[in-house]
Amino acid sequence: MAKLRGRGYASVNYPTGMNLGGDPSQALIHATTTGTFVISLSSVDLGQGIKTIAAQCAAETLGLPIENVLVDTADTDTGPHCMGTFASRGTHRVGNAVIMAAAEARGVMLAVAAEELEVDAADLETDGTGFIRLKGAEEKRIHITDLALAAHFKHGRTISGRGIYLKEPSAPVPETGEMDPDSCQAHACTAAVVEVDDETGVVEVLELYNAYEIGRALNPAMATQQVEGGAWMGVSHALFETTEPYYPWRDHGPRDFAGYLMPGPADIPVQYSLFLERPAANGPYGAKGIGEMTANAPIPAIANAIFDACGVRLDSMPFTPERVLRGLDALRG
Repeated sequence: MAKLRGRGYASVNYPTGMNLGGDPSQALIHATTTGTFVISLSSVDLGQGIKTIAAQCAAETLGLPIENVLVDTADTDTGPHCMGTFASRGTHRVGNAVIMAAAEARGVMLAVAAEELEVDAADLETDGTGFIRLKGAEEKRIHITDLALAAHFKHGRTISGRGIYLKEPSAPVPETGEMDPDSCQAHACTAAVVEVDDETGVVEVLELYNAYEIGRALNPAMATQQVEGGAWMGVSHALFETTEPYYPWRDHGPRDFAGYLMPGPADIPVQYSLFLERPAANGPYGAKGIGEMTANAPIPAIANAIFDACGVRLDSMPFTPERVLRGLDALRG
């Protein structure tokens, strides 16, 4: 009896967004009297970080510190339209809408600054620290707080912007079925190292190596967390989770989360993750979607690693000790 080690890999490509009646998302932005720009969205942050990404896109477009941006995810009664948080579309759709809204607001911001500084708006720039200044003359500048106060109480101007990103519908060509179902596609590959105990059938995932091409990682730290959190889900699907037990009766199935198995801290493998950046032409600053695909590649990678370790080919999840042992028995005749 032995513990057998194996390696396997799997790759996946995953669409960003979908062809669903245009699939639009809208963003609104306005400046308060203190120079804080409030972004109004109906897009839901499920923990994937859309509020952070929206703030980053707005700050980059406005040319202001991210501390000057506040994101308000309202609800569908009071907020601007959003199709929903699905199809790995959040960063792509919302990011583009926020950039459009922030660009419009930036235009108003520079116009008001031009009046305050008595210069041409085309000659102004932002310095990233909160000041709008005259190009080549840094001493001629105004801070966003002072500018917002002047806009509200002196000029009667609202520094605001609107944005909506629409993926136009694409109907299939009747003769060929050809269509454009998504906006872009991200790609990933995971390599897994596992250990299989041929006496007990227990599979342990030791290491995962993740390589992702996601256009541009707007927030590399959050992207890494998504990849490695998604890989945890992949391990959970592969080895633990099931909603339909394969025993003869449902009496053996989990009735609550106390009996519903998922990986614990001791089951989480060491992970190594990297990103290949190939900016998408239609993505916000080149970004593609990443969310759902992160749980996909680890599952077949683990299945291939089990096959490499002991010769058992499993095609039904979860890859339980019983299924491994039955596979070994079949190999032994």
